[in-house]
Amino acid sequence: MYTIVTASQKGGSGKTTLSGHLAVEAERAGAGPVALVDTDPQGSLAMWWNARQVPAPHFVKTGLLDLGQTLAKLAASGFRLTVIDTPPAITSSISQVVAFADLVIVPTRPSPHDLRAVGATVDIAERHGKPLIFVLNEATARARITGESAVALSQHGTVAPVTIHHRVDFAASMIDGRTVQEVVPNSASAREVAELWLYIQAKLSRLVRDPSLIPDFQPQHFAVNALMGGEDSDDEEDDEAVDIPPPLKQIIEPPPLVSTYSGPERRVNPPGTPYTGVERRAVAFGRRRMLVP
Repeated sequence: MYTIVTASQKGGSGKTTLSGHLAVEAERAGAGPVALVDTDPQGSLAMWWNARQVPAPHFVKTGLLDLGQTLAKLAASGFRLTVIDTPPAITSSISQVVAFADLVIVPTRPSPHDLRAVGATVDIAERHGKPLIFVLNEATARARITGESAVALSQHGTVAPVTIHHRVDFAASMIDGRTVQEVVPNSASAREVAELWLYIQAKLSRLVRDPSLIPDFQPQHFAVNALMGGEDSDDEEDDEAVDIPPPLKQIIEPPPLVSTYSGPERRVNPPGTPYTGVERRAVAFGRRRMLVP
């Protein structure tokens, strides 16, 4: 069984919403059986699941001290994937959960406050030697700060090439225990979640070296991750040819070399011949001609 942990010390980053959506999408994509584990004392994920009419994914409420035993029982029961939601701001609690992770996902809103808060989460993941992926969450469409945030985060780890944008249907769909994939399956929100899960699934399959996790289909833009300066860019196994669109090719590729001129001499006077034209300066440069009365 493999474990994905969503972690962020910044409250309001969308960990609970993203955990529920990824778990449901993983179940729909055939990566299950999937179990959801809530370690947040607020119990937001538990309340969402209690309002849910569909039993999958399975839900488990457990304490930090019992987490290891709970995961062992889930693995023995035949679960293939576990998604764990963590509480915000409590460093020791997050650290205990991250210790069990095969992959850590850090939802981050494109704002200065969220960017400043990712350092502590990155330190925890590095301390335990766990791979980490940043997911830009609740982003505003066509906002420049979204791209700037991706560049800033790429200095600290891999940034998922799929951005989850801020839309009302994410919150509205979770009122009755569902997700956007179930309420509005043909929406842009549902497509973003599906593509994000495909990327995470492919990433996890490489980390745990399990070919059975490799998705059957991956959007072409996943190869852009190598251009982000992330973790995959130096991995020889992940090197793939990036299909650059024609407009970008014209910018990236150098211009063709221009041959030197080989035609007739264009100057009137051949080389070595003194100039015989009209003198253009009447006086020396910088001096005024004095008029003699």
